[in-house]
Amino acid sequence: MTPTTYVNVLGWLSSVAVVTAYCLISLQRLRSDSKIYQWLNLVGSVGLAVNTAYYRAFPSTVVNIVWLMIASAALIRIWRRTQSSEI
Repeated sequence: MTPTTYVNVLGWLSSVAVVTAYCLISLQRLRSDSKIYQWLNLVGSVGLAVNTAYYRAFPSTVVNIVWLMIASAALIRIWRRTQSSEI
């Protein structure tokens, strides 16, 4: 496979991750503070950032980097909350 094919597959899989997260939160199957929701957003945003950077769609790349930072911050908050509750 060519690099372009890998980037395209990554983009599609990442889109599925982000849309799945949105669907699950909208249907109230997950809570916004669940690890799976935040991991779907984080993984999806990384893949979409790579895809959009590859195609030089830099405004979309920036949006996905911000999305990644938000998901990362939420995961850190969740991790800290679980650590403090174990003490």
